Amino acid sequence: METITIHTEFIKLQDLLKFANLVSSGGEAKERIQGGEVTVNGEICTMRGKKIRPGDDVAFQGAHYTVAYADS
Repeated sequence: METITIHTEFIKLQDLLKFANLVSSGGEAKERIQGGEVTVNGEICTMRGKKIRPGDDVAFQGAHYTVAYADS
């Protein structure tokens, strides 16, 4: 599982995919999320704006990602 460091309270699912360079654009993120290619905590998620917080498990193309707060 790869950990993505964030500096905010949460990151939206579509932004996580872009931030982690898993997709090349917001449009691609939208298509893949709405196409059912992404799971959050083991369930397919089609909500682009889903808030991802530390502890959440995001799976995309066979890999798992989570977020953690940056140390202040």
